[in-house]
Amino acid sequence: QEDDDACSDYGSRDKPGTALGRTVPDGNVLFPDIFQTDNLLFYERFKAYQDYILADCKASEVKEFTAEYLEKVLEPSGWQAIWRTSVFEVLVEVVDVECSALKAVVRCGEPLLCESRVSTFTSESVLELLEVKEHQIPLQELWVVYDESGEFDQTALAIEHIRFFYKCIWRTWDEEEEDDFDYFVRCVEPRLRLHYDILEHRVPSGLVADYQNLLSQCEELYRKFLDLRSSMSSSDSDSEVENVSMVEGLKLYEKIEHLKQKLKLIENPLLRYVFGYQKYSGLQAKGMRPMGTKITHVVSSAMMASLLQSLIRDKLCPESYGEELEIQFHSDPLVAVNACYEGDTVIICPGRYVVDGVFCIADSIELEGYGLPDDIVIEKRGKGDNFVDCTGADIKISNLKLVQHDAVEGVLNVHHGKTTLENCVLQCETTGITVRTAAELVMKKSDLYGAKGAGVEIYPGSTCTLLDNGIHHCKEGILIKNFLDENYDIPKITMVNNMIHNNEGYGVVLVKPTITSDVKDVSAVKREGIFVWGLDLITFSLFSDLGNTRAHPGSEGACVEALRHEELPKCITADLERNEQAVIAEQAESNYKIANELGATSAKKSQMHKKRLSELGITEADDNLMSQEMFVSIVDNQFKWNGKGSFGTFLF
Repeated sequence: QEDDDACSDYGSRDKPGTALGRTVPDGNVLFPDIFQTDNLLFYERFKAYQDYILADCKASEVKEFTAEYLEKVLEPSGWQAIWRTSVFEVLVEVVDVECSALKAVVRCGEPLLCESRVSTFTSESVLELLEVKEHQIPLQELWVVYDESGEFDQTALAIEHIRFFYKCIWRTWDEEEEDDFDYFVRCVEPRLRLHYDILEHRVPSGLVADYQNLLSQCEELYRKFLDLRSSMSSSDSDSEVENVSMVEGLKLYEKIEHLKQKLKLIENPLLRYVFGYQKYSGLQAKGMRPMGTKITHVVSSAMMASLLQSLIRDKLCPESYGEELEIQFHSDPLVAVNACYEGDTVIICPGRYVVDGVFCIADSIELEGYGLPDDIVIEKRGKGDNFVDCTGADIKISNLKLVQHDAVEGVLNVHHGKTTLENCVLQCETTGITVRTAAELVMKKSDLYGAKGAGVEIYPGSTCTLLDNGIHHCKEGILIKNFLDENYDIPKITMVNNMIHNNEGYGVVLVKPTITSDVKDVSAVKREGIFVWGLDLITFSLFSDLGNTRAHPGSEGACVEALRHEELPKCITADLERNEQAVIAEQAESNYKIANELGATSAKKSQMHKKRLSELGITEADDNLMSQEMFVSIVDNQFKWNGKGSFGTFLF
């Protein structure tokens, strides 16, 4: 127990000497050193808030619990601190503490040490300000002066915990949240984790910017809401103006609740990547060169004569193009891509290339490896957000191996336009490939593995064609994001002959909200295989004739086919045939299940759309206008050894 106490937030008062570091306040030697407390680790803050400050308190009890904590650990007087604001810094001595108000009673130190960032604010101004404040200032504005005795360690730590809490954790609307939950579990822990995830560069910069923007919007709207509520409560009138204010207040409240839900999604470490964020790339296409010329860029770390001869024979022969080629040589693939204009080609020779930047491809270019993917490796180093960003109208990438290290975002993001990926190997770190809304991905004969999220993320309104690929050893194989929202279009998905195996969760996951009971269930219609409500096209390519299903190389079916040619006893042959049929039937069921669920969800979306139109008084809508085309082709895919099965849904 003594060891636990020594490591606890209270520390051991019997142990001589301070356990905290010291630092010069903002490099200013005019002031004495202060305790360095802003570099605490996640678990140190977590333990303090959970065990000593907040425990299992409700949101409405935060101030009470905080005051009790401060009463236990703060030295009531006899210590110095630097009072720091955005305008000035001044050395003060604390003579008393008002824990319930989170304030300290102070007087200026002798001699008076003051530094102002505004020339008009002088030492006399500080003294006048103290008089106005009755010498009471917020604890959050105090930085405790270093003392090597250890007597004021807990005072310095306690003030740091309070300062950090009200700066990074507490929200002005928290007190009005429902009071039937544990505030630490519901709010403090997820916000604390998000803070440290951001500090340690584990959150994409775009998502961080979104979060800060949402937080600012919510705080501004909440201030307006409070002002409006205050003005209404001070007025006893039932006038028309008062009614208008009430309607305005309700609208503000709805907006605030919507923003709060978005903030909670980002604060939740499990959901922030499932729902993602809309990232709008500012990449600008260069277009064609003024003279209309197209250049072939050749990348090689060292150009040997034999390699050049092979390139001329296979890739650079003028007869192949019908005109003279202009060629540029590079040693860095990133430099080559950045030099491209519309219609250029980049040929990357065998070698291992390490890049620190981001491949931003805004023009329609071809990026191809000269050889086998395992011989042409591009590695991404550093904690940059992205590896490859595609916004071009028609981008083609082939015969490359892309390797991520220490990444934050996925290996390939298709934001706009069409990207075709063929015969590539993708070794991922976070997510694999992301197909954003209105973008198109065609991925053929490629291998993707290692993603800590989903191997492929498919956004609403996108088009994704996956042919003859391997997707394995990821958190989830393929994740199809929620498209039931009225603002989203239905994605077009084609999956043919893919091997999706050894993923930790499901082979394919569909994210969708829990549908309220007032929306009619379409399961009965789904069982009949008929989908109505204005869907233009739903194609299910399923195993209607199991006997004609082709076996895939390396699959159980191929093994059985090979064995069948040997002379085996009839009983063994019969067993093998039964096993083969069982395997084929299982794969057929998986394909059918995915296609069926996607179709049912699309039908439900159309039904919800009709219901909304009906509520608006539109009873006879043109199905051709309100329907959204969906094409789903799920055929010949194999799902093996996925931790949770071939298909699942994530309800929120």
